[in-house]
Amino acid sequence: MKLTFHGADQGVTGSCHLLQVAGKRILVDCGMYQGSHELTEENGRDFGFDPGSIDYLFLTHAHLDHCGRIPLLVKRGFRGEIITTSATRDLARLVMLDAAGLQEEEAEYQKRRARRRGRKPDESMEPLYTTVDVLDSLDCFGRRASYDDPIELASGIRVTFIDAGHILGSAALLFELNDQGKRHRLLFSGDLGFAGRPILRDPEHPPRVDTVVMETTYGDRLHKKLKPSVEELYEAINKTLGRGGNVIIPTFALERAQEVLYYLREGVESRRLEHFMTVFLDSPMAISATEIFARHPECYDANMKELLSRGKDPFAVPGLHFTRQTADSMAINNIEGGAVIMAGSGMCTGGRVRHHLKHNLWRDKSSVIFVGYAA
Repeated sequence: MKLTFHGADQGVTGSCHLLQVAGKRILVDCGMYQGSHELTEENGRDFGFDPGSIDYLFLTHAHLDHCGRIPLLVKRGFRGEIITTSATRDLARLVMLDAAGLQEEEAEYQKRRARRRGRKPDESMEPLYTTVDVLDSLDCFGRRASYDDPIELASGIRVTFIDAGHILGSAALLFELNDQGKRHRLLFSGDLGFAGRPILRDPEHPPRVDTVVMETTYGDRLHKKLKPSVEELYEAINKTLGRGGNVIIPTFALERAQEVLYYLREGVESRRLEHFMTVFLDSPMAISATEIFARHPECYDANMKELLSRGKDPFAVPGLHFTRQTADSMAINNIEGGAVIMAGSGMCTGGRVRHHLKHNLWRDKSSVIFVGYAA
């Protein structure tokens, strides 16, 4: 058995690990580097292995830093099988198509800029991969894994997906290996959620293993409890709407947008949110992700399933509007108060939230509420 790390070994993005065992070459995740310019330049460099030599790719979940280089891997020769959960497969398609679209837009901008300056566009301006490359990579997705249902990959290799409770479809991977008579149990944690959050089941405890490859994004800190944070959210919304302002919530499209919708509905139904409000989910990607969430109740916790059994939509906030079209998004700028506007990106580095900030930051009655990690 040989294990090598080709990403997320000196940082938290670009997850990519190569396991060589029993004559098979198995990749766990193939994510994009995110952050500084120096980091993102790593995305176009050699993987450190021949993509054509990889037999299988196991995907822990659909965040870009875990799946974002899959189209590039296929473009450079990977022809193996990608195995993941059904929900992760659906979300990864969405995430990779969005990434390709953004790269294509940036490439066109850079080329136009070069021409205006009298320069010829060069290879460095090309996107890492295109929409066509993403569609090609989808052909490599094979078996849809179920939690706690072992996959006999080959002689001496058995893989089990364990619910990680991080985002919809996320999993830790348990490899039970027998290589030339030597037995070994290896666990890849992927990214882990934590107990007590809504919508998804809590992370499942794995069995005892010999080796753990574990994420440590928040390994040096303790999060405060969830309930006080939710009450802070309600208090901030009540104060803002009470003085006639708008609430801007920069929102990540996967998981956090759905959690905010869940808590807004809870707040209205429990009357902890005191004022009538118009809620806009102004993110095409978050809208599509919410629709994917609705298709995968197999990932839900007991509370979500109980809501569904009573015929309730967990994300149906009274006064909720989905705004896919740009014109509808721009029209929100005419609203001076009484609106809760959820838009990406979650860190305000791009996306529609920037024009909402432009039209609301100067209004002393309005508020910006951050509900997720920001750097």
